[in-house]
Amino acid sequence: MENKNVCDCACLHESHVEQARSAINNVDIFDTMSTFFKTFADITRLKIICALDEVGCMCVCDIAYTLQMTKSAISHQLKFLKDNKLIKSEKNGKEIFYSLADEHVKTIFEMGLSHLGELER
Repeated sequence: MENKNVCDCACLHESHVEQARSAINNVDIFDTMSTFFKTFADITRLKIICALDEVGCMCVCDIAYTLQMTKSAISHQLKFLKDNKLIKSEKNGKEIFYSLADEHVKTIFEMGLSHLGELER
């Protein structure tokens, strides 16, 4: 059986190889980037990001009620998102309101939706 995804030629495009090697040489940034994208790899965290993208800012009680989950479960995910700098918090009296960290997070989330053909706004 023939694999059509494998190059049949025996030539090497040295300039392409060197350019690619140069681009992937910074392993540290890829470790950081991998961790960043893993943060998006959880349905609950994606729902929280979606809610914050839509509303702007929410407290843990509102997020828990929206997602029909416990405050404890939501708090755990909020900590994870905050530790990975995808959301920020602001205290207002006794309440803490959460929002997306910046426009980059909003853009990445919305681009993901758009890429998957799910953005219907």
